[in-house]
Amino acid sequence: MKKYDKVEIRCPKLGCEITFAYCRQEQGDLPCARTVKCWEPYLPIEAYLTEILSEADLERFRTAPPQGRMATIFETVDRIKGQQGV
Repeated sequence: MKKYDKVEIRCPKLGCEITFAYCRQEQGDLPCARTVKCWEPYLPIEAYLTEILSEADLERFRTAPPQGRMATIFETVDRIKGQQGV
């Protein structure tokens, strides 16, 4: 699936264009809760998730409530700061 990492769509949660790579890691160790809804028309997401996630992680993914826009933005900023050593 990494071959799709640069594919972009408009994110309904963030309100901007984002790549599939972002969606794959939006919740840290899990994909964004909306990944299936957003990407299924374009990519075989269910098969991909079954392939890459353990049964326990797949269950966590399916039952995790989606985060709001502001929580996602703050977590992304914190993650970027951590990567840059700020």
